[in-house]
Amino acid sequence: MDIGEGGAWPVVAADYIDRALTFWHEHRIFLAGCLVATIITLGVLRRQRVPKHVRQDSPSAAEKASWLSEEKWSAEASRGTLVAGTSRAATKPTAARIVAGRKPIPRAGSETQNEESALQPLVFFCSLTGTAERLSKEVAASIEMLSQSNDSVRKPVVLDLAYVDLDDYFISGPKNASAEKALKYFYILLIPSYDIDTIITNFLAHLDETHNDFRIDTSPLSPLAGYSVFGIGDKEGWPSEEEGFCSHAIDTDRWLAKLTGRKRAYPLGLGDVKSNLDQCLGDWCSGLSSALTDLTSTGYLGEGVPGSGDPEESDVEDAAEFPDNNRRKRQKTSRKATTTDLEDVGGRSNSNSASGTSTPLTIDFTTYSSANGPTTQSQALKAMVPKESPTYAALTKQGYTIVGTHSGVKICRWTKSALRGRGSCYKNSFYGIASHLCMETTPSLSCSNKCVFCWRHGTNPVATTWRWEVDDPHAIFTGALEGHYKKIKMMRGVPGVRAERFAEAMRVRHCALSLVGEPIFYPRINEFVDLLHGDRISSFLVCNAQHPAQLRALKRVTQLYVSIDASNRESLRRIDRPLHRDFWERFVACLDILRERRFEQRTVFRLTLVKGFNVEEEVEGYADLVARGLPCFVEIKGVTYCGTSSAAGAGLTMQNVPFYEEVVAFAEALDRALLKRGLAYGIAAEHAHSCCILLASRRFEVNGRWNTVIDYDRFFKLLEAGEDFKPEDYCSETAEWALWGNGGFDPRDERVDRKGRPKEVKAKEVLGEESVKPKKQPQASIDF
Repeated sequence: MDIGEGGAWPVVAADYIDRALTFWHEHRIFLAGCLVATIITLGVLRRQRVPKHVRQDSPSAAEKASWLSEEKWSAEASRGTLVAGTSRAATKPTAARIVAGRKPIPRAGSETQNEESALQPLVFFCSLTGTAERLSKEVAASIEMLSQSNDSVRKPVVLDLAYVDLDDYFISGPKNASAEKALKYFYILLIPSYDIDTIITNFLAHLDETHNDFRIDTSPLSPLAGYSVFGIGDKEGWPSEEEGFCSHAIDTDRWLAKLTGRKRAYPLGLGDVKSNLDQCLGDWCSGLSSALTDLTSTGYLGEGVPGSGDPEESDVEDAAEFPDNNRRKRQKTSRKATTTDLEDVGGRSNSNSASGTSTPLTIDFTTYSSANGPTTQSQALKAMVPKESPTYAALTKQGYTIVGTHSGVKICRWTKSALRGRGSCYKNSFYGIASHLCMETTPSLSCSNKCVFCWRHGTNPVATTWRWEVDDPHAIFTGALEGHYKKIKMMRGVPGVRAERFAEAMRVRHCALSLVGEPIFYPRINEFVDLLHGDRISSFLVCNAQHPAQLRALKRVTQLYVSIDASNRESLRRIDRPLHRDFWERFVACLDILRERRFEQRTVFRLTLVKGFNVEEEVEGYADLVARGLPCFVEIKGVTYCGTSSAAGAGLTMQNVPFYEEVVAFAEALDRALLKRGLAYGIAAEHAHSCCILLASRRFEVNGRWNTVIDYDRFFKLLEAGEDFKPEDYCSETAEWALWGNGGFDPRDERVDRKGRPKEVKAKEVLGEESVKPKKQPQASIDF
């Protein structure tokens, strides 16, 4: 063959390729087997060449035998659990460093590194009754004493799980903002167990989601120096772990073992509130301090004792997903449904309905597996707020009447003020609602946010899915009215109550669906709204823009609110502290829904201004959100500070309450920003007494006059007619005294000071009418 001929080489190449392919197809199984066998053989030979590493600081066999002489201790230590009251007298000091997980091996030169390293302990707790909070302070005091004698241990920081952003601490660990490059964090968690839904339920769900999120590393908390958990439970009602004793602490310990790569620095402590809680905590703190001391001196966990990282001794976290937990769930399901707080309350209580009807399936109304609707889970339901729970006690102490298992009603100070002729809230100025005719209620006490300015401060349940019993809307409606009227009747003997207003208050005309919780969370919210409208009660519904599917399915209400607490993702995360990880996407989706429905019903953006959070340099961002949602109205209101230690724990103080002048300046700046974007809005009304200002769309400016007030009779006539109508079809003219620049105080009422004396008269008598000027003080505001 002449290789110089054109095309000869391609022919030869093609022939060889055909032969190679034919050979491969005839012998591919044999060749693949040979390749696998070769790889395995090389791997085995390589492992045999490498000598097994033997640590110089490992204890001798005799030492191990002496430490394991106490059978109960070794059995508990091997699985990472320190039982309440277990003696450590017969153990060697290094036994305090027992862990169930991998042990980092010291590297060359680690002694120098350890000398420069520092440890920052973070003490996390969650408590409804105060027990865990008290114990967390004791733990912090114990570690602080250690920090005074050990420069490598920093002063501990106590954090409430109800107020921290879980993403900041339990996904990748806290960011080191100090100048110390070698600073490492150590987590200490005090976890009570409840048989009701609390923030602990959400915390465990967060750990579960983090572990199973494919976008996150298997051990995202491995940079931590270590962790340890102490559980608080009640053996009177739950005598063993299998029956629920300290179940939340046990689950927390196991999740953290997975997320940290087995960095349990000291065994799980379990304390019984009815017996030796303080003694057990003291023993646990002593051992924990010893473990922290060893950690700062050696830089790693454990020294080869059982559970220190040897595969044959520490595979408990690699077993099936929490088999003990699954066993507890089965046993809990088999026994009577209970709703008792396991931290401070013992015994059992029956939370099943008296009707004896079969338990419905759990309905997930916030997470969808398909476009067809919500998913269902075969799981027994229980009450959201059972009467025996500390949640019930906390909310009733705050003035709530709990209706059924998940609803509530309450009267606010503006209702009391209106009954005495001392003024109504901003809704009277803006929309024509006298406060003594308004009922404040919510069909869901649970919420999916933990806002820094929330008045309830973690006492109400939080969740992303509805997993409770669903009460009948008729029962909620009649129960809310009954609870409201009982509270009104309690005002009968209060000095100053006007007889005519008291009589008017016994016929509810308006309903504000807000208070604590998220009303749209209630699965049968549309039926409840129909009951309100059927009794000619107007509906003002407030949602937090986290449930777009429910918002889209919501029927027409008299006025629909969406809380707009921030103008960007990071600010919203800091203020609302939402539970959903896709909170911003949900938020934006809700704004788009409001834009679509702006010609169907009155829509409102509710801006709550918090100095230091969402006021400074966010006007333009808010204007962009208004441009996106195009609401009928924009309410701008200064935050209310309730003055509790819990509020301070959330990072809120009186310094965060804006002056009314600052709210005015913000409203004027937002008005200019909207005008710059070509949006037809204007400042329509104000209520200086509650630090609130209203911007309205020019759609509600008729013949040069603002028409923001609602014609309620007209609304119900249009609604009963069953025809389509627009928000402009049931509006009327805003009162002169409520317009922008006139203060917004109803002249039919009388302003008084804190002692009940007429405010304007007193000022005129003392200073003279010409010299009366408003003082620059934070205005008292009220949430509806």
